[in-house]
Amino acid sequence: MKDFSVKLGSLQLKTPFMLASGTWGIGDTLEKYFTTEEVATSIGALVTKGVSLDPMPGNPPPRLYETPCGLINSIGLENPGVKKFKEVYLPKLKKFGVPVIVNIHSESPEGFLKLLKNLNPEEVDGIEVNISCPNVKKGGIAFSSDPKVVKELIREVRELWGAFLMVKLSPVGPVYEVAKVCEECSVDAITLANTYPALGVIGLKPFKVIKGGLSGPAIKPLTLRLVFELSQSLKVPIVGCGGIMSGRDAWEYLCCGAKAVQVGTANLIDPRAVLRIFKEFVELGEKYGTCN
Repeated sequence: MKDFSVKLGSLQLKTPFMLASGTWGIGDTLEKYFTTEEVATSIGALVTKGVSLDPMPGNPPPRLYETPCGLINSIGLENPGVKKFKEVYLPKLKKFGVPVIVNIHSESPEGFLKLLKNLNPEEVDGIEVNISCPNVKKGGIAFSSDPKVVKELIREVRELWGAFLMVKLSPVGPVYEVAKVCEECSVDAITLANTYPALGVIGLKPFKVIKGGLSGPAIKPLTLRLVFELSQSLKVPIVGCGGIMSGRDAWEYLCCGAKAVQVGTANLIDPRAVLRIFKEFVELGEKYGTCN
């Protein structure tokens, strides 16, 4: 089989496929659906569900709403906190023998730094900083809306964390400016992108809506454009994320400039979807060789 290994900064991936944060549990379900061999041969890295300093209960139901070609989720960053994550879930993930990247989030710059002090580069292979979360010190406005705030945050994170560092960008707001700032702060990769703000009407009488993030095939053309345009102006590796449901979807992301991809919503439809997607991807690689 063709060699599909990828190097992102200091991180070496056997394949360009990652499981995206928040779509495959936090480590307790992986062994239910995959063998160690399947993970090792098909998945390049595991990006954990978002972890915070303290436990978070998440939003009350309903949390999910299906739309045409997409899914609105309003989970609310539910997680057990970094201490329990390290004690209970991380050991289970490390058994699979592939890089573990911890997605982290906080409502303040200080919170990010405190959280990082609880993570050790000898225990995890890297971090993915979620800057789409609200910054309470700025009135609840997302970190990603202000390039200056992002620059200060990522600069401090980079000083504290010398290992693999990836930043997950929001697809809305000053995306190009924020991406450039991240590159200037010497991040190892950029994930493009998080979900798109959306709303679904889930009841007419009484009238009721759900607000959350839209993912799935509906957002793929939008995120593909971001990847295509940013890859032409940045040197930092881009990890494409958004609507990857087939091997061709992943191949298109790489052709548009991504170095690796993350599979998200497909995992919610079929927990083993990445195995099928990778198989389709390999077949395309054998047929076309490269994207050029």
